[in-house]
Amino acid sequence: MRIRRMTALAALTLSIPLFVPVTPAHAGANVDASRPGKASSVAEGYGGAISTVDPTATSVGLDVLRRGGNAVDAAVAAAATLGVTEPFSAGIGGGGFFVYYDARKRAVYTIDGREAAPMTMREDAFVNPATGEAYKFPEARVSGVSVGVPGTLMTWQEALRRWGTRTLAASLAPAAGVAERGFPVDATFSSQVAENQAAFGQFGSTSALYLPGGQPPAVGSTHRNPDLAATYRLISRNGVDEFYRGVVARDIVATVQHPPVAQQRIGKWDYEIRPGTMAMSDLARYRVRTPEPTHSQYRGLDVYGMATPSSGGTAVGEALNILEGSNLRALPKAQALHRYLEASALAFADRNRYVGDYTSRGTLEQLLSDGFAAERACLVDPAHALPKPVAPGVPDGSYGGCSRAAAGEANTQGTHTTNLTVADRWGNVVEYTLTIEQTGGNAMVVPGRGFLLNNELTDFNFTNTQAPAADPNLPGPGKRPRSSMSPTIVLAHGKPYLAVGSPGGSTIITTVLQILIGRLDLGLTLPDAIAAPRATQRNTASVQAEPAFLNSPEAKELERMGHAFAANPEIGAATGIEFRRDGRMLAAAEPTRRGGGAAAVVSP
Repeated sequence: MRIRRMTALAALTLSIPLFVPVTPAHAGANVDASRPGKASSVAEGYGGAISTVDPTATSVGLDVLRRGGNAVDAAVAAAATLGVTEPFSAGIGGGGFFVYYDARKRAVYTIDGREAAPMTMREDAFVNPATGEAYKFPEARVSGVSVGVPGTLMTWQEALRRWGTRTLAASLAPAAGVAERGFPVDATFSSQVAENQAAFGQFGSTSALYLPGGQPPAVGSTHRNPDLAATYRLISRNGVDEFYRGVVARDIVATVQHPPVAQQRIGKWDYEIRPGTMAMSDLARYRVRTPEPTHSQYRGLDVYGMATPSSGGTAVGEALNILEGSNLRALPKAQALHRYLEASALAFADRNRYVGDYTSRGTLEQLLSDGFAAERACLVDPAHALPKPVAPGVPDGSYGGCSRAAAGEANTQGTHTTNLTVADRWGNVVEYTLTIEQTGGNAMVVPGRGFLLNNELTDFNFTNTQAPAADPNLPGPGKRPRSSMSPTIVLAHGKPYLAVGSPGGSTIITTVLQILIGRLDLGLTLPDAIAAPRATQRNTASVQAEPAFLNSPEAKELERMGHAFAANPEIGAATGIEFRRDGRMLAAAEPTRRGGGAAAVVSP
């Protein structure tokens, strides 16, 4: 495959603010498109860049860029491929949030492709009518009740219509080929099936695809999904209406209303498998939204993120605003991390109290206001950790003290999603996070269609967590559950400087925040900021932290300040691109988390 080599890109030339450390080039490599298993987590060069969690998806997106496609074309093709190779984290049975920087207009746009509840969904949907108690999470997840109307295909169609140069059929073709030919099973794929063996084993369609011989596929074996290849090709011929109004829609509704329970189940399952009420009319009614992005400023940079129903844009932006009053670069590392953890807890308290699908734009603007941030920042004690959970503030436009509202509860979510970052030769950028929620979604493969359905509606709170106040994240007809997905694009003087995102449920917010602080304040390169040991404080009694963080000198100092820690083996799996002042792009992915990601540039 011929590589188009280019000189520096005038469209991407920018003046990076003086406070941002400019580091030497990394000796990055490309993904070898002919051997997608050979991948690097860092690549630097010109002509376009892509970073995903999977070498095959990166290879597909890179090929689109090399053939003249733009960032949107490459993002959709790579995302469709992730639906094949990362089927337990994303796919056409789910949804996500798409953030796009248009280089010609020098503006950021978003697409909300979040899953929506059926119109029959009530506030008590996850409460057992026989007991009056909320369902346990496994019972809620592995059910038809948990399935939201998928938004992924509609997101792809809308992104291509607005900004792409290729058709949806062309974008689906490489992924269909991967599904038909198959790909080698790696340790992550096999382990994710093993984690879901009992849930998958309840359904004949899922067992047939992912439990050959009743066991997870062996590492090194070839996994094929001809049903998904056929579904992609059907949609390519007939359009997305086939998914939202046609035969695929009928199959989705049948699966939700009549879960395909196997006659011979594999493994023990202790919960009733409950049907849902999604109807054909719910699928036909679905539309993506295109809200204004959230916007905050941090040390002279413009930070753009996703508005509701995601809480990522407001929580990341609020935490940055809280931190902006501290000169993190001049502080000892432990003190900088202390303030990061405290800002995260405060932002989560406010997110839990105020952010849901129907949160007003005015409330979002107050959460991102400098006055509110100052009122929250004054609660941070440099010497002592605040008792957790902290209480939410009052974003009412009247600021000046350290007042706080009645305490709410901590709230967390599932931890698996996927993310990709793409930029093209013209300077357009895509940051895209997509998901089916829990690893393996609701565990039901739509029979004959080859894709898992989401369990996204379990992102609603099952009961009121903010009593006596109203809970903004209770279920409702047509409502979209709150998300923590935080696709983020950072501009310097109106041009791209950084784009970053991650999977990880509610840890997405802290992962993106920690990467931004590492790069912008602590002197880390983007690859090092992504690779750095992580800790996540989501307004809970203890800070979850990876082993390398727990073993650091800073963790001991943080414990002396009053932070309590709990081990988490792995937090997030980020991708990102940095845009250098001479037009070079530095693409970075995880070196080890989730088996390592894959970064590539068109011309190294």
